[in-house]
Amino acid sequence: MGNAVAYLALLTWPLVILVMFKRMPVERAFIWSILGGYMALPQITQIGLPLLPDLDKVLIPNVTAFVVCLALVRERVAVVPQNLLARILLVLFILSPAFTVFTNTEPLLFGLVTSDHTTWMGIFSPANATIPGLRVYDSLSVVAAQIIFMLPFFLARSLLAHERALAELPRALVVAGLIYSLPIVVENAIGPELHRMVYGFIQHDYAQAIRFGGFRPYVFMPHGLWVAFFAMMCFASALLQARQADAAERTRAVMIAVWLGLMLVLCRSVGPWVLALVVAPLVLFFGPRMQLRVSALMALTALAYPLLRGSGIVPADAMVRFVAGISEDRAESLGYRFMNEDMLLERAADKPLFGWGAWGRNLVYDPETGEALTISDGQWIITIGQAGWLGYIATFGLLCLPLLALWWRYRQVPNAQIPAQVGLLALILGANLVDLLPNATLIPFTWLVAGALLGHAELQSSRSRAARLDKLRMSSTRRTLLTTAQPRNVAGRFHSEQDQVS
Repeated sequence: MGNAVAYLALLTWPLVILVMFKRMPVERAFIWSILGGYMALPQITQIGLPLLPDLDKVLIPNVTAFVVCLALVRERVAVVPQNLLARILLVLFILSPAFTVFTNTEPLLFGLVTSDHTTWMGIFSPANATIPGLRVYDSLSVVAAQIIFMLPFFLARSLLAHERALAELPRALVVAGLIYSLPIVVENAIGPELHRMVYGFIQHDYAQAIRFGGFRPYVFMPHGLWVAFFAMMCFASALLQARQADAAERTRAVMIAVWLGLMLVLCRSVGPWVLALVVAPLVLFFGPRMQLRVSALMALTALAYPLLRGSGIVPADAMVRFVAGISEDRAESLGYRFMNEDMLLERAADKPLFGWGAWGRNLVYDPETGEALTISDGQWIITIGQAGWLGYIATFGLLCLPLLALWWRYRQVPNAQIPAQVGLLALILGANLVDLLPNATLIPFTWLVAGALLGHAELQSSRSRAARLDKLRMSSTRRTLLTTAQPRNVAGRFHSEQDQVS
């Protein structure tokens, strides 16, 4: 789908990445390879390949940046994490989709099935009466896709672990927010039209752009919710820069933060607004240590909610009644979401370990007409439905582990100076994890931030281990010196006593 410009943008992005690596520091070029592709390349447009994932705005930046780092920059990319739990989760993340394919080879049939044909009930065409089963050779494609999704994670863990490299991320987000501010303003006035003007089609339902008496922008992202969360990340980064700016730069930094905050408001999405109300005070008034605590709590929330929801512990009815006291429309929307999740969880329970796979097999359909009765909104329910609980544990475990590891590592060193950018990025990742409960805003940049923070946690672990070894070595050296000095002192006292006697 898309015009010639859409395909040209996809095919020329590797050249753009190559130029960036030639002219920028490695860390900055890598960040903009992923972030720039997410901001500028077309949605949905794909170039199909046999037995391999389609070339799209995820695959092309990820693979190109990885290849350039290996071939041109010759940076060593450590694929295997140091943490044993991370290794287990990584293997599970990459290999479990293959088992999903092996357990979903049967087609799904709708209508009245007879011995020789399917009688289609309703307005749909007979060709859609069947959702095909997954093919065994699809396992190669899904495993390759999982590896490709993880490439920003691998690269960031190797390239962005150090404090200086991590500082590039907030700066990049502020610049990215300023670049996107003009398209946001334009689409607030004319609606989500830029993707159609440039690439030939609108990437999502136009009606969902109408909010609060105006339009929320889509630009070149999947949906207005994605743009809003992106704006929230940029706003939080600008707040950190305003807090750290010296007297000469403070006015300019504050004006940028205010401007990006206004862009967030223009995105007209309640969820990112609420997240900004949580993140902004933490960035402005609290230190990195408190920020790590809150981000770890966000990670635990993202891990616990699906488990509690799946076991029926979450008081869904009480939450709907509470929201009804604020807004009937919001309560109706929340009630529909909970009902939808209940149906999808019941569907997922039929294949709990590895899920139903792709092609909409995880959804609930009318058995006669084949009409979809559910939609998948939150990333957690999508992951459980498609990849099962093992896939969910692998995906969310890899995303949450960096935050928990950082909190634990710095907790062991109470006097350690935590870089401000570490606290900010932890809050951004934590907020993204919370946003994955109602939405599916899992993007390559999410994996990039997670990989960078895991790399920093491993770096901090190595530093702590080296400090302990140095301390033990110094203690051993001190004991050796005391041991060797003791006989010499005894001999000196003996000769002194002999001289006195004589």
